[in-house]
Amino acid sequence: MEILVDDGPVDDGIVLYTYWRSSAAYRVRIGLELKGLAWEARPVHLVREGGEQHLDAYRTLNPQQLVPTLLHDGQVLTQSLAIVEYLDERFPQVPLLPADAAGRARVRALAQLVACDIHPINNLRVMQYLERDLQLPADARAQWTLHWMAEGFQAMETLLANSGDTGTFCHGDRPGLADLCLLPQLYNAHRFGLDLTPYPTLRRIEAACQALDAFDRARPENQPDAA
Repeated sequence: MEILVDDGPVDDGIVLYTYWRSSAAYRVRIGLELKGLAWEARPVHLVREGGEQHLDAYRTLNPQQLVPTLLHDGQVLTQSLAIVEYLDERFPQVPLLPADAAGRARVRALAQLVACDIHPINNLRVMQYLERDLQLPADARAQWTLHWMAEGFQAMETLLANSGDTGTFCHGDRPGLADLCLLPQLYNAHRFGLDLTPYPTLRRIEAACQALDAFDRARPENQPDAA
């Protein structure tokens, strides 16, 4: 598949280079949907023919050869958390971060627990390295994935359960940055067969998020490139 990269300036519309199963792209999709923003999806298949993210056209757009990449207002933006915070600043209606400094710090810490500590060591390029370069068998790779998910989820469960926050979501009664990081990682946990019984708070938040249309529209299965 040819990767469509604009030859000229990016217009004012929002374009998201995405892949249906990418956790990082999933986060941004949730953010866009929570804010009610119109956006165009440009799928980048991360597996087919060695991965379209490695094609010259896309590598020029995003030298890390990762998704998501977001185009808006003449800007090329990478890294999911940076993209979401950009969207929150440019479109402050339906904020994804609390108004107070302590609340913002708490939400960012929860989001980074997932985005910086769980997800990066379980993502596609790491798993491919474990398989192709280190030649780890499938059961060892599965053990690796489940171990790091469980360790991160246990910490997040403890932080949420002991915080005294009685809200519906990770922080209060409005979904935000922490929730849009948590849900894609829980999606991965279901996919890889992690037992989520030890994490009742995470499961409660997951159910509350899944009941919202914005989260449903962002689900991997509801994307145009879903296999």
